[in-house]
Amino acid sequence: MDVLIITPYYAPDLGPSAPLFALLGSELVKRGHRVTVITAVPHYPTGQVLPEYKRRLISHSVGNEVKIIRVAVPSLNRLNLINRCFQFLCYQIGATLASINLKYDVALITNPALETLLPLTWQTIFRSKPVIFSVFDVYPDVGIKLGIFNNIVILKTITSLERFCLNQSAFVQIISESFKPSLRALGVPDAKMELVNIWVDTDLIKPSPQTNMFSKEHNLTDKFVVLYAGNIGLSQGLEHVLTTAEISAEQEDLSFVFVGDGSGFETLQHQARQRDLSNVLFIPFQRRERLPEVLASASASLVILRRGIGADSLPSKTFSILASGRPIIASVDENSETWKLVKRAEAGLCVSPENPHEMAKAINCLRQNKELREQFGKSGRLWVEKHHSPKFAAEQFEKLLLKTAHIKTT
Repeated sequence: MDVLIITPYYAPDLGPSAPLFALLGSELVKRGHRVTVITAVPHYPTGQVLPEYKRRLISHSVGNEVKIIRVAVPSLNRLNLINRCFQFLCYQIGATLASINLKYDVALITNPALETLLPLTWQTIFRSKPVIFSVFDVYPDVGIKLGIFNNIVILKTITSLERFCLNQSAFVQIISESFKPSLRALGVPDAKMELVNIWVDTDLIKPSPQTNMFSKEHNLTDKFVVLYAGNIGLSQGLEHVLTTAEISAEQEDLSFVFVGDGSGFETLQHQARQRDLSNVLFIPFQRRERLPEVLASASASLVILRRGIGADSLPSKTFSILASGRPIIASVDENSETWKLVKRAEAGLCVSPENPHEMAKAINCLRQNKELREQFGKSGRLWVEKHHSPKFAAEQFEKLLLKTAHIKTT
């Protein structure tokens, strides 16, 4: 079967979904399918395109037997919402043009509509091709709760665009059962929603010693390291981690480490300086090859979301932490999918969001109990091997892709 994947972020880009679709494409090829990906040149999270990707409007390459078509986007500051939307538009136009003459049986296109509306419209309406819409965050709900979509006209527009893409798709792939109520409100019937769990590279990310090149470079080898690694943006509420660091200032062996970048990076750094937090360290985004070292340097890793966002988002970093064999401290809405996952996997402690004192207690509990840390780490690793390997995800996607192609052609 010929499969087309349209997604703005693809390895070596640093978007959370970028490595996931690289893994998926490779696994589908191993299963005998031909896969083409249309993506943007790497530009996440800063919005700046690397010099080597500025040469052509559309470029072609092959990676792990996956055909990769990259379309140009301008280098812009992603802190500005208008700039970000302009990048989205540039990608959409380029992706649509790149797909005009492609031959394929079924397409997998990622949400939100803000990033993929035009290519999805081209495939579904003008080419009558079967499309699976892949939903990693529920829009407009996430934007509303973050205060991004606070204008009624913008909100209605975003809602209409998302509903259009959902309705045009043959199936909607979701990563969490908790997405269903919000998608039902957008008119998606249960029969159209298909759950495929997030997957993680369990071969790349494995449990390994906490003392490694990364921890040595940053003087972390003799510390109890509370790690947050990933996008530093609006949805996490990381300022509450700074408050936890302030509460824990007298514990000299405790270090809070932020590894990443994003729209909130400079603000968070500024807040840490204002509070004179000597137990907080900021480290830029690392190459993906270094991710195993980064995760291994943690004594415990954070998964954190602002209050009210948990039902509409399941951070992919959760699965990387599980794979690394480190305990999780999840600061998320109670009974959200992330909360339930950590509890089911017996992989860590859950605390209510935006509650620095609860987080401090959870950190102290793990800090004082090495056996508990090791138990959580082992349980998490076993869980992710069983339920979230790339092979398992590819098997699920293959069934969905075949089902989608069959429905459209019969």
